[in-house]
Amino acid sequence: MLTGTTSSGFKWQIEEDAMDDMELLDALAELDAGKLDAASVACLHLLGKPQRTALYAHLRDENGRVRISAVTTELGEIMTGMRDGKKS
Repeated sequence: MLTGTTSSGFKWQIEEDAMDDMELLDALAELDAGKLDAASVACLHLLGKPQRTALYAHLRDENGRVRISAVTTELGEIMTGMRDGKKS
């Protein structure tokens, strides 16, 4: 199990093999190609539904919106943390 905390304070916990997922790779490739809706799919594959819901709640602004830019920033930080191998 890998764990970490993003710079915004979101605590995550992900199985070590979570990155070994072709559908996650597809979603990340679509996101990199500019398809912003792929951020939701990438979050789901990486975090699972409960943690994605928690991330969205964590990032919700005063207007009730969850900014795509905030989600993609968090995803990047989480993947960097996974690469660095922060094991629990």
